[in-house]
Amino acid sequence: MARMTDQRRRVVLASASPARLGLLRDAGLAPEVVVSGVDEDALTASDPGTLALVLAEAKADAVAARPEAAGALVIGCDSVLELDGEALGKPADEEEATARWKSMRGRAGILQTGHCVVDTATGRRASATASTTVRFGEPTDAEIAAYVASGEPLHVAGAFTLDGRSAPFVDAIEGSHGNVIGLSLPLLRRLLADLGIGITDLWA
Repeated sequence: MARMTDQRRRVVLASASPARLGLLRDAGLAPEVVVSGVDEDALTASDPGTLALVLAEAKADAVAARPEAAGALVIGCDSVLELDGEALGKPADEEEATARWKSMRGRAGILQTGHCVVDTATGRRASATASTTVRFGEPTDAEIAAYVASGEPLHVAGAFTLDGRSAPFVDAIEGSHGNVIGLSLPLLRRLLADLGIGITDLWA
């Protein structure tokens, strides 16, 4: 058993997101966490899907360049909500979160999550964006106010999440459930396969 543990590749998550860490752990991985420190506001792109990918690649590349990531597989992700062609990240304050929810209710948006995997042992990387349609319910003004007061929407892309207090306000999704939380495990498996790595080989 000791030899198997020694041979297993280290996995580093280039994100401070507890939701992404939880998804990876639930899938059998035991990632280390190294926060990238990338200035997300400094990066731009032509459309929300591309922006999510640019951010994910920037985070993965920044962490992959650090000495503590040597020899590891680095996973970078970033999510934005596409609504009316605009990329919506984390709201700046409670007023913005309230306005966001009032504009989203009864409508559908697309949660775009960029994924990038860098194999620091070979220098190779694979990246792609996963898209999931989210159909929002119609929470009342009082429900929105209570949700915003909880503080949760200030810390998540699009001002909502499926694994928290806003779950009752999402009527349906079309696509990967995990993608909305922060990471698409099916896409991650495909990206690892592109690099010649089986996800089951990374199980802890």
